[in-house]
Amino acid sequence: MNHFNYKDNHLYCENIKVADIARKVGTPFYLYSHATLKQHFKVFDNAFSGIKHLTCFSVKANSSLAILRLFLNEGSGLDIVSGGELFRGLRAGVQGNKIVYSGVGKRIEDLEYAIKSGILMFNTESSQEIHTIDEVAGRLGKKARIAIRVNPDVDPQTHPYISTGLKENKFGIEINEAFNQYLVANRLPNLKVEGISCHIGSQLTSIRPFEDALVKVNKLFEDLKHAGIIIKYLDIGGGLGITYKDEKPPHPDKYALAIKKTLNNPDLTLITEPGRVIMGNAGVMITKVIYSKAAGEKLFYIMDAAMNDLMRPSLYDAFHAIQPVEIFHRKKVTADIVGPICESGDFFAKGREMEACQPQELMAIMSAGAYGFTMSSNYNSRTRPCEVMVKDNCFYIIRSRETYEDLIRGEIIPDFLEKP
Repeated sequence: MNHFNYKDNHLYCENIKVADIARKVGTPFYLYSHATLKQHFKVFDNAFSGIKHLTCFSVKANSSLAILRLFLNEGSGLDIVSGGELFRGLRAGVQGNKIVYSGVGKRIEDLEYAIKSGILMFNTESSQEIHTIDEVAGRLGKKARIAIRVNPDVDPQTHPYISTGLKENKFGIEINEAFNQYLVANRLPNLKVEGISCHIGSQLTSIRPFEDALVKVNKLFEDLKHAGIIIKYLDIGGGLGITYKDEKPPHPDKYALAIKKTLNNPDLTLITEPGRVIMGNAGVMITKVIYSKAAGEKLFYIMDAAMNDLMRPSLYDAFHAIQPVEIFHRKKVTADIVGPICESGDFFAKGREMEACQPQELMAIMSAGAYGFTMSSNYNSRTRPCEVMVKDNCFYIIRSRETYEDLIRGEIIPDFLEKP
């Protein structure tokens, strides 16, 4: 359930008109429902009740401090992939021992920062990384806890750009090689081998790939046990999909039941890394029609938002439902909904059937809570939008709209370029 609904032809977020928010904050902006976020987290986390588990929200889905604090208040840990995400998590108040650090290219300075911050575990992804963490931990006089991210060569049946569990993907260590890497890591003096990590992709709508991956992980666990390596944590990543159009992803209860049935060790602490499944349908982007334009048989609606604000349609040809903020019951038209950026790839929808609209009217791009603002940029020197959270009948700006001054912050014209 989400809390974006129509009442008397007006789109509401919880108990406030979206149009009223737009009049006060301007457009474009991202809009999140506090009630939906809280509900989604609880449903996912409660699905794993009865077993030892830690839900670590995936920061890459949405890294706003208010969002992270909300999940912290619900008992969440964090899954991070950079030093910057670690900084955000700590600033939001999350304790280091509830943070897992994934990603194929962790920098030396970020490894140092994470070790000093006492994170729960590194999910390591290569032999060189394992040795580098050992060296950095030794230099700091610390022991670093690690898991090895195994690549199980399981087809996640998702978009190839967000598939991570096949041999041809850059992520993890091939599962047939992982055992040897565990033996090596277990001998290194500054590491504590405590986990197995396995994340196979994003926006998965079937349980079967998760089950197939876990069967392979279970065998690795048993092999490690026989070799005297005791695993405390199993990180199964995230990846559970949402409905953007007509997908039918499994409910978290069904997903969790399948995971519980496939696991064969009650002593393990299960770590999950949900992102999209919690955030995606809890947020929308509100944008305004600037112009309409007819070109032969084509009709374009040009919005004040662009691909720099929401990249998913341009990057993945991803579908997002687009709805009017106010319904006027006009005739239906077929139009391309595009932005003002100087790229033909700057679009939100092509050939979309929709109610005809006029300049200055508001549109809601749905299911934009995940990988929306976090993937935004300043391309074409466009300022990034503000972010707003609604709680009941009040709204709060949780990130201010950027200004032109923000665009040049940190830039310096060297003296030799000054006029004589």
